[in-house]
This record gives sequence, C-alpha cells and structure tokens, in this order.
Amino acid sequence: MRPALILIALAAGFYFYDIQSQPSPDFTASSPSPKSRPDTKPDPKPDPKPEDINPDTILELMPDTLKKTNPTVDKNYLMGRFDPAQDKRFAKISPPLSVSTMYIRKEALEAYKEMHAAAKKDGITFKMTSATRNFDRQKGIWDAKWNSKKPVDGKMLPPLAQLPGKERALAILRWNAMPGTSRHHWGTDIDMNSVDPSYWAQGKGKKEYDWLLANASKYGFCQTYSTIGANRPTGYQEEKWHWSYMPVASELTRLYGQMIKDEDISGFPGSETAVEIGVVKKYALGINPACK
Repeated sequence: MRPALILIALAAGFYFYDIQSQPSPDFTASSPSPKSRPDTKPDPKPDPKPEDINPDTILELMPDTLKKTNPTVDKNYLMGRFDPAQDKRFAKISPPLSVSTMYIRKEALEAYKEMHAAAKKDGITFKMTSATRNFDRQKGIWDAKWNSKKPVDGKMLPPLAQLPGKERALAILRWNAMPGTSRHHWGTDIDMNSVDPSYWAQGKGKKEYDWLLANASKYGFCQTYSTIGANRPTGYQEEKWHWSYMPVASELTRLYGQMIKDEDISGFPGSETAVEIGVVKKYALGINPACK
C-alpha cells in the first residue's frame, strides 16, 4: 500500500474511534427531549409607532391574508399615487353594473356583483357611480372646487381673497377629500346611484338605502360616513351612497393611520392647510366606527 493511503486510513481510524468514544446525549428528566419540552410563545410585538415605520418594510405590518392580495402596499398606494389600470389587483367594471367603465379592487368587484344580483331579486337596482379615484383624479376634483370652477354645496366659492386657505379648504371638505386622503384611492370604496342627499331621503332612494342597511353587511360592505354626532364627531357629511368593502378596507385604514401624516399631504392648492386642520385624523380616519 502507498504511504499516502496508509496515512489516510490511519486518520480515518482515529476519527472513527474518537466519535465512538464520545458519550451519547443524555435525554433524561433533567434535560427534556425536544418532543417533551414545553412550548414557549414569544411575547406579541406591540404596534409600531408611525415614526418607527419604514415604508419599504410595510409588509411586515400586514397579516398573511392581506399580503397575498396587497403585495405592495406603501405610501404611494395608500395616497393614490399609482395607475389602477396597470395594477393587477384591480379589474374593470362596466355598464350595466356601473354608469361607465371604471376600476375597482377585484375582491370588491366580486362582492358587489353578488350584492347587485341579490338586490335585483328584491326589485332594487344599484349602479356604481364612482369607484377607484387615484391622486390625479382626486386632484382634478379638488382643484376645480378650489378655483371656483365647480360648485361647493350648490354654489361657487368666492374669490380666494374673500375666502382664504383654511376656511376655503374646510368648505370643500364637507363633501370632498383632499388628494392623498380619499378612501377611493384604494379601490375598496364605491358610490352608488346618486350623490344627492335628498335622493336617499324618500321614495325609491329610501327604499334602496333601507335595503343596504339590512343587507350590505352580508356582502362585506359598510356605510363609511354615517351621521356626524357623538360616535363620529369629525369628518365628511353623511353619505348614504358611499360604502366600503371591509375585508380589505379595514386593514388599509389601519395602515393609513400608521403610515400617513398630515405633513405628507401635498401637491395641490390648499395642501398647506392639512396640518392645521388635522386632515388625516379628522377626515381620512373620521369614519363610521362600525367600519373600522
């Protein structure tokens, strides 16, 4: 046998002897086996503070079920700075289910179809009048009202010199959200049939509203803006036409509260009033408690 092979054989023999001479693990009562060790659960992590949240790691805040449907929920998503037509989470909805072609989250669309069909059997017809509105679309609405090109509460706002910054913004905020704060950014919220409050107070509109109160929750929808009062002291006026698809919207509401600050609201006339007004807490999060 060659000398090199003899040395290898001797080394292997010494290694095998050393392993054999080691004592075997002692799985006794004083050292429980893995199967018998008691389970220990780590302490739950507290909710992070807004200043501690990194937008790039927002998925860590989300439950697994939402991660599957919201692969990238960041500030841009929450504030509507994206194109729903290019987002795979969204689908088109067209007449007769809506007044025109628009985009909505796929989960909300399926639930709406079921609700629409159920209402039809009861002689009720719903038509979606608005669904996803991204930042640019919301900015168009806000700018037109700020610049007195569209009415606010039925009349044009006076010139800026007569109705300046904060007061002007508050007048628009009775019914319309600042860009970056609208729930319509998410594709989970819908308007139906009419945005005229008087429509829902009598006749056909009241019958439709009564049906929604009795049945919408079965399909995951909640009236986002209930009556202003003790349970909802701040926010937009009551909107009987505006409903949120809660299986997705409730978690996005929580994320919005953690991620977005008044200082983030910018990019349109009047945005400088957001901090003074407290628009995130009072308006974006000022919703029906039942919808949280």
